[in-house]
Amino acid sequence: MSHFITLSEAEDMTSRYRDNRNSILGEDYQGQEILPVCETFDREAFDTVLEQEGCQKIRIYYGMEEDLKVHAIIVGVNAEDEDMLPGIGVEAVIIEKGMRCPPMCPPSSPLNS
Repeated sequence: MSHFITLSEAEDMTSRYRDNRNSILGEDYQGQEILPVCETFDREAFDTVLEQEGCQKIRIYYGMEEDLKVHAIIVGVNAEDEDMLPGIGVEAVIIEKGMRCPPMCPPSSPLNS
């Protein structure tokens, strides 16, 4: 299975998401930046996950803080397709704390403008 798409497909998908990210929420939650446009992570964080013994894949979950803002949560995945989590047979790491846009948005690109 290929995970790669074209820039055109990525532009269409991110544009559609930006156009609809507020309207898919109930009225009480609109305008609160609950759904991010994107999140940015340092390479070091992904390298740390991928360098874990037995790590074959990365899995992205979506979590929510108490203020309802959605964040990506990234974990390693082993050859049995199991999450690699701390205290469950391995010393593992979990990534979160990305630079969330808004408010910390990257420079303009075809994927975010």
